[in-house]
Amino acid sequence: MIRTTDVDDVRTVTLSRPERRNALRPADLASLERAVTDADAPVVYLHGAGPSFCAGADLDAVATLDDPEAFARRGQRVATAFEESDSVIVAGIDGAARGGGVELALACDLRIATPAATFAEPGVRFGLFGAWGGTVRLPRIVGEGDALDFALSGRVVDADEALRMGLVSRVVDDPRAVADDLTDAAHDALAVIKARVRDRADRETQERAEAAAFGELHRAHADDIAASREE
Repeated sequence: MIRTTDVDDVRTVTLSRPERRNALRPADLASLERAVTDADAPVVYLHGAGPSFCAGADLDAVATLDDPEAFARRGQRVATAFEESDSVIVAGIDGAARGGGVELALACDLRIATPAATFAEPGVRFGLFGAWGGTVRLPRIVGEGDALDFALSGRVVDADEALRMGLVSRVVDDPRAVADDLTDAAHDALAVIKARVRDRADRETQERAEAAAFGELHRAHADDIAASREE
């Protein structure tokens, strides 16, 4: 269900269960976590096979869960692994992202949609909600007002509205090209920027870490910096 391909500096992670709109079972979550934590590439590109990005949790599996809390915690660990990975993770969202599919996208560093992308949290209509960290990340990314409207209504949001909300970073025809373009940057700088932006420490601690990281990169790339002055 989870396929990985490493080409040059990008690991492509494909949610490959198109007959079920790439819905995820417990075993799929474990495989997805490994696909990200094992990556050596500076950029990971996550996308879905077929006409959907990801329908979220497989409802057949959800209906028969013996321990729903453990299932939620498993999804949370996957999303946290995305955030804590040294790789920059780009979600290429083409077609439907629903429920847990939205939550996985929220945990990625960049969410790049095509014009055909749509988003919704439909679980509220049958008594569920986004418990893979969705209620934590959604208001942080789009603001409390849009988060409540999106999650409480269960309505479908198209790519243009998702861009207005800040739910996606860009709307383009080819999300993969965005991932490829990132590899032109210094790979250690990508990892440092991600770590600094993701840092949730107090401001003083963040600024000390920021200055220290800047110094390390400056020393590591002194020759490149000097050469750039001559261009």
